[in-house]
Amino acid sequence: MKLPKFLLADNSEFPEDLFVVHTEYPRFILNVEEEEVEWLDDLEGDDEETMADEATKVVEAAFKWCDEELAKYDEEEDED
Repeated sequence: MKLPKFLLADNSEFPEDLFVVHTEYPRFILNVEEEEVEWLDDLEGDDEETMADEATKVVEAAFKWCDEELAKYDEEEDED
C-alpha cells in the first residue's frame, strides 16, 4: 500500500492537539500545538550534524504541509 508522506491525526484523549504523522524515514509524530516531536525511528548516520539538519528540515516541512492543509479546509468552509 502506498501511503502519503504526511497524515493529519487527532485523538479524543487530546482534544486540543493536532498531530502530523510522517510515514517515511525518519518516521515521527509531530504534535503541532505543543511543537513536540516523537521519533519512531532511530536517526542513524555518520555525521550527527547532518542528521540534525535533515531532521530539522523534515519537521519544518511537516509544519509547512500542515499549514497548507489547514488552509485548504478553511477554503472549503468558506465556499459552503
